[in-house]
Amino acid sequence: MMRKNVLKTVWEYLALTIACFIFAICWEGFMIPNGMSAGGMMGLCTVIQYATEGAIQAQYSYIVINAVLIIVAVLAMGIGFGFKTIYCIAMSTLAMELIAGASFLHSVPGEFFYVQETILIPILGGACEAVGIGLVLRYGGSTGGTDIIALMINKYWPVALSSAFLISDLIVISLLLFLPDKSFSDACYGLVEVVTFSLLIDFVVGGKKSSYQLMVFSSKHREIADYITDVMSRGVTVLKAQGWYTKQDKSVLLILISQKEFPQLSRVIKDIDPKAFMSVSPTNSVYGEGFEEIKAGIKRNKKNNDNQ
Repeated sequence: MMRKNVLKTVWEYLALTIACFIFAICWEGFMIPNGMSAGGMMGLCTVIQYATEGAIQAQYSYIVINAVLIIVAVLAMGIGFGFKTIYCIAMSTLAMELIAGASFLHSVPGEFFYVQETILIPILGGACEAVGIGLVLRYGGSTGGTDIIALMINKYWPVALSSAFLISDLIVISLLLFLPDKSFSDACYGLVEVVTFSLLIDFVVGGKKSSYQLMVFSSKHREIADYITDVMSRGVTVLKAQGWYTKQDKSVLLILISQKEFPQLSRVIKDIDPKAFMSVSPTNSVYGEGFEEIKAGIKRNKKNNDNQ
């Protein structure tokens, strides 16, 4: 059993390492050598690099800003970031440093990865970023950055996480317009990268839907439910059921989680009860606390009720 756990851990960190290098190729291989930027924390770091004319390299501001964000998030929210998150941030920084010095990996004239059609560069970059970050999320890690900012915003204001990501991406991309050597077309390339990333990330993590509905049948439902509420800060509903074959009463857990949280929860369920039975259904829309905010018709209905 111990050997199995060691091999599992080694495989996870090997996958995280490869994912960090794929993520780094997006920026140091495609985007930065061509003077492009996009959304997210790395997009902001590239803007800083361009604004300082290379005096502050993106990989250095990336690790410094992430360190500050983690400290602020812990003080403000008490978030316990795991070792995998710290590992991914450090490994991504190292990978960007190595790829920045490996010119044969850059998409520039004279090199193997050179792409003549400029519009393809942000598309390829967005695809690499989606694969890299998608694998990081699948194996329980995080690259920090806007993930932390979005979580803090969502903690104190009723803003959906998807909206927080979109707003932060648009703000970062718009910063390019304030640089003297950048134009509106550069911002458009950033939007192309963001759209490509958004379209592909769901497929990499585990499906094109953003949320899942889980029904978990387990004799250790209490331990699983406690983990969901105490560690993941998610709600869980316990349904009373009866197994018709055994005629015994059972407790079934009904869980709604985001696509990003699914890999973590599935591993925990397997660790707590390897014999657990789990049904997973993708959902088109989930509205309420922790998911999308219900917007349609609420204010109008409230106004109508007041008039009555």
